[in-house]
Amino acid sequence: MGRRDLEGHQVTENSARHSEESGTIAAAPSKLYVYAIVPAGDYTPKVNGIDGSPVHLIGDTEGPRAIVHTHDGGPYDGADDDVKRWVLQHSEVVEDGWQGAGSVLPVSFNVIVRPDAESGATSTEQLEGWLGESKGALSKRLGELDGTSELRVEISLDRDTFVEANDEVRRIKDDMEGRPAGVRRLLEKRLEKTEKELADREADDLYPALRARIAEQCLAIEEYRRPARNAGKTPILTASCLVTEPGIQNLGAELTAIQNELTDTEIRFLGPWPPYSFADMSDSVADMSGPEAQKPESQEST
Repeated sequence: MGRRDLEGHQVTENSARHSEESGTIAAAPSKLYVYAIVPAGDYTPKVNGIDGSPVHLIGDTEGPRAIVHTHDGGPYDGADDDVKRWVLQHSEVVEDGWQGAGSVLPVSFNVIVRPDAESGATSTEQLEGWLGESKGALSKRLGELDGTSELRVEISLDRDTFVEANDEVRRIKDDMEGRPAGVRRLLEKRLEKTEKELADREADDLYPALRARIAEQCLAIEEYRRPARNAGKTPILTASCLVTEPGIQNLGAELTAIQNELTDTEIRFLGPWPPYSFADMSDSVADMSGPEAQKPESQEST
């Protein structure tokens, strides 16, 4: 299921209704905020949800089941600090399900199941119906992800270290000595361009072998193209890896070997996390939330 992209699905609000017979205002039917899908078993949530909301399980005891909280409001929307807190609290529930149930399909932030106004089905009945209809596919994927974790691997080239011994770079630096300021500025631009081209070429050359070595230690690998986090770093590979528990140690050992062999590389090894990148439920979520669900702009969690 780190840190990973998040997408939310909004649902149409049911406003309070005025009862002509009683002359009172009836509260809108409760909805369900969904965190994750887990398999059958004796798992019981041990954490609270967003803003302390009590969470519980919906679904047949034979599985699969959804971790939810009863929700009376709309989608969570607010200041950046509030959204970050809500996303973190959402992730804590997903992680509890992953650790407690052994397998989890994380659901994106802000997925809310509403009652069906036409059929009169409650939000619970809606969700139970979707779980029943999707049981085969959900159970299959939960079985495939049982006992797995996601790890993030980032390998980059330290440009300064790599080009330090390059003859062309050394000649340009020597040529800069004692030159007028205007000439030095031109040579500095030439030097910067040369260093970047050399590092880019080296990163491209290293990529195939490093990717193959990383992939060999993983059940699956999902790559991302991202700029270097720091100036002076040239990205070689950024990937999420699906591994079993023994695979964590194996991948760590392989990365250590790579670091020892290629001393001008920088390696970041993050996780383990729930398998966010390998449990894509974007197609299923629309069916879960209902036909009137809306998809707002994607948000990224760091």
